[in-house]
Amino acid sequence: MSVPKIVLFYVFTPLPDPEAVRLWQTALCREHGLKGRIIVSAQGINATVGGDVADVKQYVRETKSYAPFRGADVKWSNGTGDDFPRLSVKVRPELVAFGAPDELVVTEDGVQGGGEHLRPGALHRLVEERGDDVVFFDGRNAMEAEIGRFRDAVVPDTTTTRDFLAELDSGRYDHLKDKAVVTYCTGGIRCEVLSALMRTRGFEEVYQLDGGIVRYGETFGNAGLWEGSLYVFDNRLHMEFGEGAQSLGSCTHCGERTPLFVNCANEECRAQFLRCEACTDAGLQRRCRDCEGRVAA
Repeated sequence: MSVPKIVLFYVFTPLPDPEAVRLWQTALCREHGLKGRIIVSAQGINATVGGDVADVKQYVRETKSYAPFRGADVKWSNGTGDDFPRLSVKVRPELVAFGAPDELVVTEDGVQGGGEHLRPGALHRLVEERGDDVVFFDGRNAMEAEIGRFRDAVVPDTTTTRDFLAELDSGRYDHLKDKAVVTYCTGGIRCEVLSALMRTRGFEEVYQLDGGIVRYGETFGNAGLWEGSLYVFDNRLHMEFGEGAQSLGSCTHCGERTPLFVNCANEECRAQFLRCEACTDAGLQRRCRDCEGRVAA
């Protein structure tokens, strides 16, 4: 019986020949029948792949046999068997596209100058000790935060990761520079870069949630400081950390709570927006608000 699983991991480490790693990872995934997305750069690797559990385990073993990837923190979750349409393995200038490749220093020990890693338990201790002096800073795109985020988190106005530099340089977060700022993202990779960028811009006490929201959810489920659903970049589109979790998102049409994103029916737009299952079944709200507004005008 096939048991589908998805693994998510990243490693920041200098890779002298990213193209060779791309070819190896492509061959490895094809050999084991895996699909997903892998980014390789001179800064390291970022991968999300899925398939039958036995094949995924073998892929992880063989990937970790390469010395620079031996210490990869691999996060596992249940798949559906149809989580990715295809396999995509690409070489990019940056492992995470902040648009600041020259600002990031990566050695065999990972990103240099980033925030202090906090495991979930240590995060709770920091909040208990410092109270309102601790600020959660969302390192994801604002859309992802619509369905779930840490309690009272700061959510920057970002559509893509490249928007973070302008946000940080705008001055609108300067009042946080003397706070204990905890950056967080899905699996941790975006915060490796974001926390380093924040420190070079004068944020004095910066932390990053080790393992990201995924590790936190595995540890505390719905009983911690996380609220709602987690947006994920596969066909599931969202995941929860236990029974009874309620999404923070609201249906664009009726306002009911929902974690379900759909694409705008306008082929020239295709923006994602929230629409509940009932409204989807009824054929309501086929376009995003912007496109609906243009049609009405």
